[in-house]
Amino acid sequence: MSEVAAEAGVGRSTAARTLGGYGYVSPEVRERVLAAAERIGYRANALARSMSTGVSHTIGVIVADIANPFFGGVVRGISDAARARGFDTLVISTYEELAEEVAATNVLIDKRVDGIIVASTALDAASADHLEQARGHGIPVVLVDRAVPGLDVDAVVIDNRAAARSAVERLIDAGHRRIGFVWGPPVDELPRRRREMVELAARNLWTDGERLQGYLDALDDAGILYDADLVMVGAKTEEHARDEVARMLALPDPPTALFCTETDAMTGSLRALREAGLRVAADVSLIGFDDSSWAAVMEPPLTMIEQPMLALGTRAAEVLFAAIDGEAAPGGLHTLETRFIERASVAAVPVAERR
Repeated sequence: MSEVAAEAGVGRSTAARTLGGYGYVSPEVRERVLAAAERIGYRANALARSMSTGVSHTIGVIVADIANPFFGGVVRGISDAARARGFDTLVISTYEELAEEVAATNVLIDKRVDGIIVASTALDAASADHLEQARGHGIPVVLVDRAVPGLDVDAVVIDNRAAARSAVERLIDAGHRRIGFVWGPPVDELPRRRREMVELAARNLWTDGERLQGYLDALDDAGILYDADLVMVGAKTEEHARDEVARMLALPDPPTALFCTETDAMTGSLRALREAGLRVAADVSLIGFDDSSWAAVMEPPLTMIEQPMLALGTRAAEVLFAAIDGEAAPGGLHTLETRFIERASVAAVPVAERR
């Protein structure tokens, strides 16, 4: 700032008013200062400015994995909305590790961001102290994709339970009774009783628990007994999904359909079917979450639940900016609609073979 002032032949306060866009400066002096700033390559110190003004025009976004196409779409929706408001976006991946999320939140607090949007791995309010600390620093927080039970902040989500229930009902309507659930709770020991599985779902990551509960709802409505052997548990990886589906296919009474609740669950299932020499639809029907271009070009094309990725991000940004502007109180649940895309990966079970 001092160098700009000296180059333009004005006082430092005049240079500051000109470059900061406040106070009165004559047109002639303004032109001289801006020309001097351009000649010497002046750039404002955004952090220093945010410390003095309390506004950084930057928001932070914390997601599980930016490489995941779903979160990539959500982040695009957020960043587009932020850019339209003149805000920059800082994105940090946590890989579903709560410790990484806590560290990311602390980084964003230190960066003095104006707000934070987070797909949180916290299971309840007790494990979300870091988000409360951000709010204690005057930084609004909005959840996206996931709610955190007991945490009184806005959350932009879909109705995971209803979407899962509807998908499994379509399999049941097609005559399937042995339906595998791929991408269950990350535990080593499989709960053998339905009540134990429901309790486990309630303690699981919110999205996963809701989808599992929707699966159980559909079975209950159809009078189909819960079979623990048809639910995947353990590591949430494509490789483990393949291994778990292979285990299900080797059962004396294997599944005739699979409901896959994540992209990696679907690709792991497809690998297991291929390795077993089984055909999609003809041998085992499939429905998955998170539609994408590759699902439409598979043979046969895959029936999927489409989440409104861009809209989730856009809406989360809108809710955050309303909070930044002081226009809304926290605590609302904003639920967006999913879309069921019916293709050719579900085949009806012949009536004579239904049990």
